[in-house]
Amino acid sequence: MKDKYFDVIIIGGGLAGLCNAIHLSKLGRAVLLIEKNSYPKHKVCGEYISNEVLPYLAFLDINPFDFGAVKIDNFQISTTNNKLISAKLPLGGFGISRYTLDFELYKKAIKNGATILQDSVLQIDYQNDIFTVDTKENHSFTAKTAIGAFGKRSLLDVKLERDFIQKKSPYLGVKIHVKGNFPQDLVALHNFKGGYCGVSKIEDNAINLCYITNFSSFKKHKNIADFQENVVFKNQYLKDVFKNTTPIWQKPLSISQISFETKNPIENHIVMCGDAAGMIHPLCGNGMSMAIQSAQIASKLILNYLNDANASRNEMEKLYIRQWNKQFKWRLKAGHFIAKLFRNDKVANILLQVLRRAPFLLPIIIKQTHGKPIKV
Repeated sequence: MKDKYFDVIIIGGGLAGLCNAIHLSKLGRAVLLIEKNSYPKHKVCGEYISNEVLPYLAFLDINPFDFGAVKIDNFQISTTNNKLISAKLPLGGFGISRYTLDFELYKKAIKNGATILQDSVLQIDYQNDIFTVDTKENHSFTAKTAIGAFGKRSLLDVKLERDFIQKKSPYLGVKIHVKGNFPQDLVALHNFKGGYCGVSKIEDNAINLCYITNFSSFKKHKNIADFQENVVFKNQYLKDVFKNTTPIWQKPLSISQISFETKNPIENHIVMCGDAAGMIHPLCGNGMSMAIQSAQIASKLILNYLNDANASRNEMEKLYIRQWNKQFKWRLKAGHFIAKLFRNDKVANILLQVLRRAPFLLPIIIKQTHGKPIKV
């Protein structure tokens, strides 16, 4: 492929990157998406998405239920001492694996005419109102705009000298797919000492088990199996799920250095989307929908900027920061606060006792980390 000029270069092909590629190419823009991995690919992820994104996915001509997504209406949460509370999800959601959803989004982007290149970005430079992107395979591309959708942590974060990357993150994520009995319409969040695990159905009658823990707790044990046996399984609900299901994979996936530090939605004029812009605690179960919604915000503003010869880049960037904060800043703060409460076993147990006596409060708390259906 000859190196050339694009309207937009997107670095990273997860949910945010792919939704941007579909949206921008759908409306006629020349888009290059650079992703280091091939599709399809499993990722450490809770794989539950709030229904708030369905109108926008419909605009992108994507119906997750065509690919086996499972409708989810009910929620359960347990504390470390095995106290359980249940509630209806205010808006509801669905379960689908990243393996399937990312692959379908990738195919839609290709169909729309977006160029997708498997490569690694080494450098992004911005000079004279143009971005130049250099890759590991010695390609060099230029574009009017650039979107950073490269996930939780990247070497590009180091090169851009982003504040959050200077701080070590203590969190580790582990995920596995299993087969067995679990309610079709339920997402459960079970706490254990030092972490919590999400459980929900995805396509093909599989169950996604994904947990996050403090690395200091994990490193006291020999391996994942030892940690699960001695820590995770202290929660009886998790023990029952793990012990009474059959793993689909030979071994779990894991990811370290997960950061929940505050990030800037714009860095060196690059529009950051998805986890690259900010990551909500998995306890709140809404990171996937936030990534998808951030793509809608970015794409609309970039299209307006590209379509208006007199438009100001600085104004576009200010609008993105303002709209991103309006949609997500409170959710992130609420998520951090809720996660902090649940990290303290005594506080978490007291909180759950309150919720058991006043269950109407749980949907109100859930709403603090979720939005309304996206207007298209």
